[in-house]
Amino acid sequence: MKIPFFEGIKAFKELKFPKYKDRFLELVEKGQSPKALFITCSDSRIHPDEITGADIGDLFIVRNIGNMVPPFKPDDDYHGTAAAVEYAVSVLKVPHIIVCGHSYCGACESLYKDLGDSEELIHVRRWLEIDRDVREIALKQIPELGRDLFELTERLNIIKQLENLLTYPAVKRRVEEGNLTLHGWYYRIDKGVIEYYDFEKNEFIII
Repeated sequence: MKIPFFEGIKAFKELKFPKYKDRFLELVEKGQSPKALFITCSDSRIHPDEITGADIGDLFIVRNIGNMVPPFKPDDDYHGTAAAVEYAVSVLKVPHIIVCGHSYCGACESLYKDLGDSEELIHVRRWLEIDRDVREIALKQIPELGRDLFELTERLNIIKQLENLLTYPAVKRRVEEGNLTLHGWYYRIDKGVIEYYDFEKNEFIII
């Protein structure tokens, strides 16, 4: 079976790596010091480095279904996203956390679908429970299914994750100390536009 992206891997090794070799070696010797924790969706249409202009080593990236952040839960279960948040905030000391949601988000639309009870989607159904109240709030404002409801849900989803981040002790402490800033972004993948969440105005504004 052919290795996927074989030509791309070959091109990286032969053409791109030599160009950035010094930067990679610097990051190896000095360690990483990313400018931000970037939490976004696993959606293949989102390219964090491309839309931000970030350089190698700038972003500590977490990707999952729906760019969601489960509330802090100190137990002995496995928590991938939570562990990444803790590591970025308490070990890497990132000064910014960006939650970047997007339009046409399959996770947000799935909140309004019956995913059945198959064991094959058991973790997806459980994961979407993070946004149960987001769905209820959105339906109170727009009771009919459609793009308007989905866009509202996508934006409310971002706000929800910013709230969930503040349930993490280190995040809350550093925000209160003034050395960590939270940001909510909404990426319109059909227009190439990013909106940021204005906490004071409680609305999204185009950057």
